[in-house]
Amino acid sequence: MEVWRLARVLSRTLCLNKSTCGAVLVTSPFLSGGTTVLQGITSRSYSSTGPAVTESTALVYRRHGDPSQVVQLETRKLPELEAKSVLVKILASPINPADINMIQGTWRTASVFNEGDLVTVPNDISVLSAATLGVNPCTAFRMLSDFESLVAGDTVIQNAANSGVGQAVIQIAAAKGVHTINVVRDRPDLQQLTDRLSAMGATYVIKEEMLRKPEIKDIFKVCPRPKLALNGVGGKSATELLRHLQTGGTMVTYGGMAKQPVTVPVSALIFKDVKVRGFWVTQWKRDNKHNDEALRFMLDELCTLIGAGKLSAPSCTEVGMKDFHKALDNAMKPYISSKQILVM
Repeated sequence: MEVWRLARVLSRTLCLNKSTCGAVLVTSPFLSGGTTVLQGITSRSYSSTGPAVTESTALVYRRHGDPSQVVQLETRKLPELEAKSVLVKILASPINPADINMIQGTWRTASVFNEGDLVTVPNDISVLSAATLGVNPCTAFRMLSDFESLVAGDTVIQNAANSGVGQAVIQIAAAKGVHTINVVRDRPDLQQLTDRLSAMGATYVIKEEMLRKPEIKDIFKVCPRPKLALNGVGGKSATELLRHLQTGGTMVTYGGMAKQPVTVPVSALIFKDVKVRGFWVTQWKRDNKHNDEALRFMLDELCTLIGAGKLSAPSCTEVGMKDFHKALDNAMKPYISSKQILVM
């Protein structure tokens, strides 16, 4: 599994102008023996003359299963630095749904990468924004950019609106003047969640049940039917999103939290000519690993929004590395809107 990671440089300086050299973004996988290791995300870049770092504390697993049972905290020896190696220290790393679903890696406090796998981002963004930049905002940005030509006044509908991706979609769309209809599951703190998403720029926040009620047509009297639907749930929720797309619209599936198949009504294909697509940000990164301009443009756009206060990190809970069991357990609980962040 390829991921992008932000890391503090300990042993080499990657650019000459320190005023523009911020965090570094790591773009390669790190595999060690029979144990899969997924790096985390952090920020701030600088050169160090302190004592050499030779070991890293890491969360690793050697078999699939319940994350709280198979993930272990270990000390691992770092590889020797070579001519173009960079030693990085990890400050903070999110636990993403994909990590839980696949358990294809863990998190660690330091690692060594090839300098060609690092790019810089501004040094004035927060650690939490940096820690969550590589997956959720990138996923949201690509889905809003690559499937439909959205302009101000258009509408996007999405489920899982309180997820990290959903919150990024709300903010990026709002910055472009695009309406969002945001579907969430009913819960005890629904009003607080609605207020929080609305403060981010959500046009509408509705319960899943609303998708099946005639009252939803009132929304389409104010804004046009959605040109784009973003599905992170699957099952009936995805089918309901499809029903409300405009003719020729696109539904993009990027997740399946309900663990149920996506059912596409024949009528939607024949009479509305909807398009059903899928998106995996890891594959996009692989396909564009030699396209430096696409990567640079996306990161610049996202960091500009962060710097302008238009894109904030999702609600986060910071958990110490030694309490990783608590973070993993919380990441798997329903109705938890806060992203678990392991701090090193």
